[in-house]
Amino acid sequence: MKKSSLILIFLMAFGLVAQTQDEKPSPAKTAEGEINGAKITINYSSPAVKGRTIWGDLVPLGQVWRAGANDATTIEFSKDVKVQGKDLPAGKYSFFVIPGEMESTFIFNKVAKQWGAYSYDQSQDALRVTVPSVQGSAMEERLVYEVTSSGFEIRWEYGRAAAKVE
Repeated sequence: MKKSSLILIFLMAFGLVAQTQDEKPSPAKTAEGEINGAKITINYSSPAVKGRTIWGDLVPLGQVWRAGANDATTIEFSKDVKVQGKDLPAGKYSFFVIPGEMESTFIFNKVAKQWGAYSYDQSQDALRVTVPSVQGSAMEERLVYEVTSSGFEIRWEYGRAAAKVE
């Protein structure tokens, strides 16, 4: 009887710990895909809207944003690619966004390991491209990156921006 009580307590404690781990405010996520033989991997932390206004409030327009939560988002290309028609060598980059109402700037920075955008240094940018920003009809509660057949996109709240990759 004592043994089964201890096992039950252990299982309940284990279940509580597992449940707590699943409820992280900004869980780590990965988006992967392949375009023209180049493998693309995006690692990011996915914050939730939680009833907040994201664009222009939590994330100010016209300022460098880490494009996720916690560590800066990273994007890795296994081969040289063109992003929005501009050359980007194979490698791993931190990824930042300067959001705007009609267009945003996607930034690929050579310093892949950074905490947020606090030590962001523009002189280390490998590439900056301008992409259209649009308001989608579907609400994304959590920040989402997706590698598509023609590039990659970022979606959060009602905002969406995508870059073409060749």
